[in-house]
Amino acid sequence: MLKYKLDKILFLDIETVPQTYDYSSLSDAERELWEVKFQQTKSRFDDGATAEYGYLNSAGIYAEFGKIVCISVGFLSVRDGKQIFRLKSFCGDDEKKLLDDFAQLLRRSYSGLENNLCGHNIKEFDAPYIARRMLINGLPLPEILDVAGEKPWNVHFLDTLELWRFGDYKNYTSLKLLTHVFGIPTPKDDIDGSQVAGVYYNEKDVKRIAMYCEKDVLATARLFLKMQGLPTIEDDNVEHVK
Repeated sequence: MLKYKLDKILFLDIETVPQTYDYSSLSDAERELWEVKFQQTKSRFDDGATAEYGYLNSAGIYAEFGKIVCISVGFLSVRDGKQIFRLKSFCGDDEKKLLDDFAQLLRRSYSGLENNLCGHNIKEFDAPYIARRMLINGLPLPEILDVAGEKPWNVHFLDTLELWRFGDYKNYTSLKLLTHVFGIPTPKDDIDGSQVAGVYYNEKDVKRIAMYCEKDVLATARLFLKMQGLPTIEDDNVEHVK
């Protein structure tokens, strides 16, 4: 018996960038704070890496130094006996607006005990990042994201990374690797996460970022269905919602 109601799952992924592309645009206080953060995470970089290099290459993954430029979501429904997967993106330069629009979707359609948010590494990245940026932007948290201090069974996040671990927390397995081993079409056929900041700041192409993000959402949904032993989503049954 299937544990989850498929029409109650919202699949999602986010894309983030540093708050500024030019390190020199940071205030003295911000540079000092970043220097402390960089020293704490310096092992991620080659010897000799500077705080400026670290900022351009990793500040976007920290909610205190980055911002969200796209949240893409997908949801399953049945129409004429076919499983339809609908994709929608909230993206742009106005982070507060895209977060508020996303929050309205959650309150309207994904509140209540039967609903779940699903993503790859959603528990450690996407969900906390969204919640932190909402608070920084002065927005109230939707119920499904307001999980600080909650017991694990009250947190309605389905994490394909966690599902794949089966209790083994020693290793991180990327979405790209899992889509390969399960024979799912790769979502990494245009840009990858390391290029998002450049596309955003240099090309100013949020539509391209949204397309990339939506491919990750589709890949995550297909991975989740594979893990549940369910039929995949056919390309002809994917719709994009404006």
